[in-house]
Amino acid sequence: MRRLALPAVLSTVLAASAIAFASPPVEAAGPGGAASTDSADGRLDVLFVGAHPDDEAGALSTLGQWNEFDKAKVGVLTVTRGEGGGNAAGTEEGPALGLLRENEERRAVGKAGVTDIHYLDKVDFYYTVSTPLTAATWDHEKTLEKVVRLVRETRPKVIVTMVPAPLPGQHGNHQEAARLATEAYFAASDPAAFPAQLGKEGLSTWAPGRLFQTGGASGPTGSACAAKGTPADPASTTYGVWGGRASARNGGRTWAQVEREAQRTYVSQGWGGFPDVPSDPAQIGCDYYMQIHSRVPFTLGDTGPAAMLEGAVLPGKGGLPLGTRFSLTTDSFGVTAGRPFKVTAHASSPKRLTAAKASLAVPSGWNVTGPGDLGTVGSTERTATFTVTPPAGAKTGRVQLAATLTSGTAKGQTATSVEVRPAVTGVLEPLPRVADFDSWAGKTGVPALTGQVKRVLTLASGKSRKVRVDLANTTASAQSGTVKLDLPEGFAADAASKPYTLGAGATGSATFTVTNTDASLPTSNDGGAGGDYDLTITTTTSTGSDVQKGALELVPAAVLPKAATAPTVDGKESPGEYPGPELNLSRRWEGSACESAADCSATGKVTWTDDALHVLVKVRDDKQGTVLGADDCKRHWRTDSVELAIDPRGDSENTSTTFKTGIFPKMSDGKPCFERDADARQGPGEETAPGMRVASSVAEPYDGYVIEAEIPFKALPTAVDPERMGLNLFVYDSDTQDKTGQTRIGWSTWGGVQGDPYRWGLVSLPGHTPPSGMPTTPPAPAMPTDATRSVNSPESILQAVRTGIPLAAGPAAPRTDTARITGEPKVSGGSTTVRLLATGPGTAHVHVWDGKLLGTKQVEIGHAGVTTVTVPGATGTVAMAFEAAKGGTASGAVPLSG
Repeated sequence: MRRLALPAVLSTVLAASAIAFASPPVEAAGPGGAASTDSADGRLDVLFVGAHPDDEAGALSTLGQWNEFDKAKVGVLTVTRGEGGGNAAGTEEGPALGLLRENEERRAVGKAGVTDIHYLDKVDFYYTVSTPLTAATWDHEKTLEKVVRLVRETRPKVIVTMVPAPLPGQHGNHQEAARLATEAYFAASDPAAFPAQLGKEGLSTWAPGRLFQTGGASGPTGSACAAKGTPADPASTTYGVWGGRASARNGGRTWAQVEREAQRTYVSQGWGGFPDVPSDPAQIGCDYYMQIHSRVPFTLGDTGPAAMLEGAVLPGKGGLPLGTRFSLTTDSFGVTAGRPFKVTAHASSPKRLTAAKASLAVPSGWNVTGPGDLGTVGSTERTATFTVTPPAGAKTGRVQLAATLTSGTAKGQTATSVEVRPAVTGVLEPLPRVADFDSWAGKTGVPALTGQVKRVLTLASGKSRKVRVDLANTTASAQSGTVKLDLPEGFAADAASKPYTLGAGATGSATFTVTNTDASLPTSNDGGAGGDYDLTITTTTSTGSDVQKGALELVPAAVLPKAATAPTVDGKESPGEYPGPELNLSRRWEGSACESAADCSATGKVTWTDDALHVLVKVRDDKQGTVLGADDCKRHWRTDSVELAIDPRGDSENTSTTFKTGIFPKMSDGKPCFERDADARQGPGEETAPGMRVASSVAEPYDGYVIEAEIPFKALPTAVDPERMGLNLFVYDSDTQDKTGQTRIGWSTWGGVQGDPYRWGLVSLPGHTPPSGMPTTPPAPAMPTDATRSVNSPESILQAVRTGIPLAAGPAAPRTDTARITGEPKVSGGSTTVRLLATGPGTAHVHVWDGKLLGTKQVEIGHAGVTTVTVPGATGTVAMAFEAAKGGTASGAVPLSG
């Protein structure tokens, strides 16, 4: 960790007073106000919300431009410090790795002018695609309380976050961070949400002006990328911010180049070797964003780099006062042709708007009634309601409704969307994660976020499965008709169509049995289009039909025969040891393509005995990755390794109910080792998988290796279902010595598949009887709990001193139960002695910091009075965090002389 100088502003603050404390600011609610200019003020114009250090890295070009050209004060909220990730820079893990990654993040975002990063001290755990698992591990409601508190304290006008939808390969931690940001955007302005923050803590409600998620569009390179971006949802409001803009602050380099330099700061994540971005600005594209919600007027169609700030951070171009609110609500997101629905315009302003009027723009042929008169608009919200009726033949799908607010010559716009639905809709049944997301989006008030995830179901090669089509009658009368399933070649259903009858507003389903009739079709991401065999669902009524798309994804299947005798675990295959089929493990699912079979390819064999599974993996590899220290048997994806993934019942929604083990062929002591990661129980293999054995043989001269493993059935979280056990075998290939992998290959392969048990292969074990006493329901997973805490981070403490925002988005310690540094610290013999004056009991964390941690001590204080603490270290700054027994923190810092 490199030595860092104290920020100039902090030096100024500390020089002015030997004692500094963090206390929350209080201000009236509202999205108005000019861009913040005081870097020592905890208030923000823009807040980015992510889950881990580096989650903001792809948006730093945008954030940096807003800071440089629009004087916007930008901050970052990071839920964890990433201590559950890998470390390509050293052997730190757990809280020590979290502090290292915090330092990387602070240096990275600093290149974009960001000085404030707020951490919530939630534990970072393994890669998962599951939002529900993340929400449970982080305690969603308590974490939301922290996010709402931070929004009320920092009062951002714009919030930018990640994608909350469960797109394929999308980290569940990212999804949950985005859900928290979205919920906090609404809850922070609601006096009924966490009312103790408003009464006991003295905060005020706050309504951010605009909320965005990353992505949502694509486009060309060059300066026209914003204007020529194509939204994924044509009814959405999307923006592009070009990275080719030159930064005078950074010597004329493009902001894309500055962003790449910042990304290389994340050395622990293997980003130090990221290649240069194009030097030609014409080859640089846009960062794209989709608006989730807005409370303020803006200019539709504006493609300028600061368009996302309009109406919230920057005055509207139409002349409405900054702080004006203007938005639309509808009485339903789903609407039906020929049936009217209500649209309400909401407006308020910090300055009086006279003769104000709202007008509504709808698609051609739609009917709108309602005058839109708002009269005089002031700080109290005024509304105007319109009745909108789509024509009887309105095209189904999403449409944008746009509104304009006018007062004299001043004007501003807003937009929302509705979805025109047919009389009866028929859609492919959702995966559990998609159903969960759609439910959340509806409850949170952002239904337009649904539909981002393609409906898919997996099917084992050559096998059959039930396929359900979910039906909904959107009309006020009974409907009947048929549901037809059009399948691609190589698939067949038990019936060409099935009838249905639904009452008014009712829901139902039609279920087909679908069979893969051609077992020679490619499986995994080799099959169909990117792994998808597309299908069409046609639902008919007396007035028309609804056509929806979906897909089947073929996963490989195999029959695993029982071994006559248990294979010898010696890292080589002897004749007859593995009677089952040879599995092709050479399909790529992530990373660079293998240059040849010699570069990276593999095969696998699996068999079983009464007591255990037996696995053999043969890997061809022309370059050996980093040979890790014998004490570094973890995070197997950093170098050459094999991962074995087992879903005993074949029905896990996420990996917390599975068995996953990473096996290194050779450590520095010449022996293989194994660990468990991202499953029901993580940690060293000997502790987490009793009785498991591994062996390896590594070729000399090097051209690959063989791994052999014996996994007792009793080490699995549940008994195996002999008819459908989930199985996957992955190979991680590294051709470098920097603890980074370049290619991932395996048996059943899609991006992010290591977290998707439903996309693993399916195997049967004919004749297998599970060991006596094995459960069929998995126990609760053992989740990591060792999170990095802000009270142990001098950098976070110093920020709290500077900004006045308490640590970890918690409350401030009460005056009756706090502590401060009193008097001048005494330096002697390489240590520093400080005196703490406490008004009540609590725990003090005292650190000496000069760009690196020189010493630290934790002291329990049982009563009011002075406590003397001696800490190693004699240069830099003393940083102190106090955790009050009654709850809340106080922070203080004193520079050391000399």
